[in-house]
Amino acid sequence: MRIIKVVVSEELRAACPDFRGCMVRAKIENSAYNAELWREIEAEIQNLCGKYDTESIKHISGIAATRTAYKRCGKDPTRYRPSCEQLMRRVIQGKGLYQIDTVVDLVNLASICYAYSIGGFDLDKVEGEVVTLGIGREGEPYEGIGRGVLNIAGMPVYRDAAGGIGTPTSDHERTKLSLSTVHFLAFVNGYDGNEQHTHACGLFIAELLGKYANASDITVEDYK
Repeated sequence: MRIIKVVVSEELRAACPDFRGCMVRAKIENSAYNAELWREIEAEIQNLCGKYDTESIKHISGIAATRTAYKRCGKDPTRYRPSCEQLMRRVIQGKGLYQIDTVVDLVNLASICYAYSIGGFDLDKVEGEVVTLGIGREGEPYEGIGRGVLNIAGMPVYRDAAGGIGTPTSDHERTKLSLSTVHFLAFVNGYDGNEQHTHACGLFIAELLGKYANASDITVEDYK
């Protein structure tokens, strides 16, 4: 399996000095649906609905820090909500999670469990061996999954050799996960600086991949 190096740019580091990330890679077998996974998801949804409302989730460490990171980079986090906040709002409003496929669904579960925005990618669609975390520029082309053209100016963005692949709001269509994905890549975005919690989220993703996607060759690696 390919080795990917993550580089945090100086511009992102200057805006968000507390940032901590965790990368997960694995060989997987995706599926359209997994009933056992969804029992786990439904249990977590019940847990969250008993603890939070749409206002209180903004104060959860991972979400609050990501919102602050948006402001520091130049983006309005209310207009362009981080994906974790989007998911938790849906859950608390009684709309449930989207059912996409097993690997996307388990990434979403990890996101609502740990309150971090997580990018999930098909590693074979990532160009080059280095992925750089920077800040989006005016006019930079970006097609968010299910969102069409997305204005990522002032938004944290992961770029491979061909351009942007992921932001905390939406990943790019070009590198998205699918049922044919064999090599999985994920980035956990810990803007709150809690390296232990970020790493635990990475380990949880690895555990879910083993349980529900017959994963092998799993690696969990921190970066900052």
